[in-house]
Amino acid sequence: MSTPVQRLRGVFLAPAVRWIALLGLCAAYIQGGLTKAFDFPGAQAEMHHFGLSPAAFFAVVVIVLEIVASLMILSGRLRWVGALALAAFTLGATFMANRFWEMAPPERFGATNGFFEHLGLVGGFLLVAWHDLQPRARS
Repeated sequence: MSTPVQRLRGVFLAPAVRWIALLGLCAAYIQGGLTKAFDFPGAQAEMHHFGLSPAAFFAVVVIVLEIVASLMILSGRLRWVGALALAAFTLGATFMANRFWEMAPPERFGATNGFFEHLGLVGGFLLVAWHDLQPRARS
C-alpha cells in the first residue's frame, strides 16, 4: 500500500508534468516569437525601440531564437543548448529592457520586479541545462 506522499510523487514525476512545466517555462518565448512573426512591422519597431539595427535582422534573429530554442527544450533534442540560449537571451534582454536603476518612481517599481522575475527565468533555464547535462544512470 502506498502512502499519500508516494502517490503524489508518482503523479508529480509523470513525464506529462515535466513537459507541462517546460511548456510553462517556454510559453512567453513561444508567444513572443509567434507574435513577432505575425506582426513583423511591430517586431521591427520593438528592435528599433531598443536601439538594435538593422531592425529587420534582429527581429528575425529573435523570432528564430525564441521559437527554435523553445522547440529544442520541449522536444528534448539538445535541450541544454536551447535552455542556455534562452538563458543568455533573457539575461541580455533584461539588462536592455528593465534598466530600473535609471528610472524614477513609479516606473522603477515595475521595472525592478520585471528585472528580478527575468532573473528567475534565467535560473530556471540554467536548471534545465544543468539537469539535461547530468550523467544518466545506465539501465
